[in-house]
Amino acid sequence: MNDEANLKADLRFTELMAEFISSIRQIRVLSQQQAGMTPFFSPAVIEAMRHEKADQMLQPNESDITVLFCDVRGFSKKSEQAQNNLRDLLARVSEALGVMTCGIIKYDGVIADFQGDAALGFWGWPTPYDDDRLSACRAALHVQRDFRLAMTDPNHPLSGFQVGIGIAHGRAIAGRIGTAEQIKVGVFGPTVNLGSRLESLTKQLRASILIDEATAEYVRKYLPPDEGRVRKLGLFRPAGMSTELWISQLLPPVSEDDTVSDRDVTNYESALSAFIAGDWSTALELLNELPVHDRTKDFLQIHIGVNGYEPPADWNGVIVMQSK
Repeated sequence: MNDEANLKADLRFTELMAEFISSIRQIRVLSQQQAGMTPFFSPAVIEAMRHEKADQMLQPNESDITVLFCDVRGFSKKSEQAQNNLRDLLARVSEALGVMTCGIIKYDGVIADFQGDAALGFWGWPTPYDDDRLSACRAALHVQRDFRLAMTDPNHPLSGFQVGIGIAHGRAIAGRIGTAEQIKVGVFGPTVNLGSRLESLTKQLRASILIDEATAEYVRKYLPPDEGRVRKLGLFRPAGMSTELWISQLLPPVSEDDTVSDRDVTNYESALSAFIAGDWSTALELLNELPVHDRTKDFLQIHIGVNGYEPPADWNGVIVMQSK
């Protein structure tokens, strides 16, 4: 072999080695990227991104999105009690956020944000599915179940904490959102605001999980009763909003719920119908049949009492909330 042939062979070998090293680097970068995404994306989401151009998929797009806001109840009180042991409080909050994260990821959701003791997850991105609303509700019930189990053990890190969850479905923009200095995968739009409002209302309505009507209608049709149930709570106009909306409560199945039976669900919704129709006497009678530990009924009872047990002259069935 002459010198020219040897040179060509050496160049070809060098090119092959360069391609091999480049491939190895790309694999390492991809592995690092996937490892970094694992805490925020479910395996199904990561798999979808592998088969598509990630940059293209990350571009903000408008679609039907289901959002889930989850917040820890009792955090403020625990913060006051733990002023001299903040590390322990941080560990407990981290445990709570871990439960939320596991529930969202388990049902193929995306973690959009953590805000102190709260988490935001969403479904419908990067690939929309018809049952995204079911996945969000299953995630919520999973999180609620873990918090309830913790309450039975006084030594559990989550003992003393409760959870409030709001779920809403509608049009939103999801994808890479942010500024030139800070970019993250997130979700934007009125649906996000509604999910946050519903989560906030769990405190006033004494219900762990609240869902909007778009979610409730779908869940009533497609969620098996041995997984969860829906109870319509009323027609509300939240503070700061100009339109009213139906709000429903997502309940665990009867086998896991010793506070609300199917009969209680029926009695409450019958009471609600009478309440909206202006027959507040019948509404009170039906509400009084509910067990004392079903605290969700308290809101309607208090509302009726505050208004002198008679609906106002301009009554239209809408409860106007005065505070968030």
